[in-house]
Amino acid sequence: MSEQITPFRIEIPQHRLDDLRRRLDATCWPAALPGDDWSTGVPVGWLRDLVDHWRTGYDWRAAEARLNAFPQFTTVIDGQRIHFLHVRSPHPDAFPLVLTHGWPGSFTEFLDLIGPLTEPDDPADAFHLVIPSLPGFGFSGPTTDAGWDTDRIARTWAELMRRLGYDRYGAHGGDIGAAVSPQLGRVAPDRVAGVHVNGGPGPLPPLPLSDEDLATLSDLERDRIARIEAFMNEEFGYIAIQSTRPQTLAYGLTDSPVGQLAWLMDKFREWTHPREALPDKIIDRDWLLTNTMIYWLTGTAGTAAYVGYAQESAWGAAQSNSGVPTAAIVFAHDVGIRRYAETENTITRWTDIDRGGHFAAVEEPETLTEDIRAFFRELR
Repeated sequence: MSEQITPFRIEIPQHRLDDLRRRLDATCWPAALPGDDWSTGVPVGWLRDLVDHWRTGYDWRAAEARLNAFPQFTTVIDGQRIHFLHVRSPHPDAFPLVLTHGWPGSFTEFLDLIGPLTEPDDPADAFHLVIPSLPGFGFSGPTTDAGWDTDRIARTWAELMRRLGYDRYGAHGGDIGAAVSPQLGRVAPDRVAGVHVNGGPGPLPPLPLSDEDLATLSDLERDRIARIEAFMNEEFGYIAIQSTRPQTLAYGLTDSPVGQLAWLMDKFREWTHPREALPDKIIDRDWLLTNTMIYWLTGTAGTAAYVGYAQESAWGAAQSNSGVPTAAIVFAHDVGIRRYAETENTITRWTDIDRGGHFAAVEEPETLTEDIRAFFRELR
């Protein structure tokens, strides 16, 4: 089997952009539900404004040029094309680090971390970065077979790092990446020096908790339990759909750019912090559109949903403790709880932050960068 690594550039044909413009111009808009607010989904008024910017103000070619400024490659591992950025620090002793995104994000989540991590003020904090697109997501899609659970993805990352010549390295991730990164430590404990996640590495607490168990928790931990319960009652619908009918969902999302945008924006509003703020007031709207374009232009809404949620093996299945030192930074939106994380992970650093949301790399890049640096200083 070939281990060839091939340079890659994003070069979207103009006819695809022309087609997108025609579809945006011809959007069939639904009537706004009473109140036209976020309680029933993405408001029509807000989305119309964002789509108008997509049509008249957003420049894909500028975004494409920015993405192509970073070295990109593809390689085939376990029968699947894997797209990744490989950005080496100018400092030869930099430490290798693989960064893994989640859903509804993409590899673009980490763009603002690349410069600070590869070229820090102190060369002792420098990293060589490998930033893959998850199988089925964007330019690593579509998938060609089933079974892309965290274990298989982690083994693929271990092979990718081997092909790149890295014998010892660290891992960081958020969302799905916060499950893949600890699993990478389990499949390659002799090579992974440390695992860092934002949001917590899991597992979630065994709900419902008894009154006795709740009494042992701090106020912060009880708040996180309450928000997990609220999520299961109020927001679980997208998981139910993506984990059971990803193919049916894919027809609408790959045919309607506005449908694709709305599906993603619902979660960017729910998972940014503070929740009541509009997502494009927290994250730059051009980044939100570029992230959406990755899904739209590659037609991977279905395969991303399938890999992310429609797995035969449960994402939350009990895991062994790899013994690899593990750190978590938990921003205000997220719900990681150390005592439960410690049942499957060797937690050596835990940081609770009273601001920021689920998309740490784009919401709080400076804070996340410094926490990554601090954790790996003693593990290099």
